[in-house]
Amino acid sequence: MRSFTREVIQISALAAFLVLLMGSVVQNYRVEGPSMEPLFIEGDRVVVSKIGFTEIDAANAARYLPTVDAEPDERWHPFGQAQRGDVIVFKWPRDQRQNFVKRIIGMPGDSVRIERGQVFVNDESIDEPYLEFTLRQTLAEHVVGPNAYYVLGDNRPRSDDSRHWGDVPKENVIGKVQVTYWPGDRFSLLKFAAR
Repeated sequence: MRSFTREVIQISALAAFLVLLMGSVVQNYRVEGPSMEPLFIEGDRVVVSKIGFTEIDAANAARYLPTVDAEPDERWHPFGQAQRGDVIVFKWPRDQRQNFVKRIIGMPGDSVRIERGQVFVNDESIDEPYLEFTLRQTLAEHVVGPNAYYVLGDNRPRSDDSRHWGDVPKENVIGKVQVTYWPGDRFSLLKFAAR
């Protein structure tokens, strides 16, 4: 009987550990609003990778790792870095109790402008094959902050995004959307990126 009780405790502890681990690595979100149509529609459920943009202070980590050297300002990105075209979930800069989902258009230091609906990053027109809804809008050049992203919704006429309230600080990013999993007939892995 003791071995059975011990086994139940061990299995319960392992299950609790796995739940905590999964909660720190991925999270699901419900999409609200039309700003990312047609990629997401209201009510879609998505899985967000919370470790996708993990950044490690290399110099600090190198102090604890024998035979590893790092420059003072060096950063390691073990799971990759954010890229233009990534779809992210983030805390809205104006009210961090609200989460938004948008697409990264401008990286730190990029110059972004819009001419009659066409987006230019660093004076180059970007290809946006995912767009179905655009505006013939023109916006002056904006330089993205050093630790921030410029984000836009795919449904430009119905999106509240960086055009209205500015950049998203890196620390507001929760993670990168990887999968739409619900409803089942809308299951898809994300594959589009702005180039």
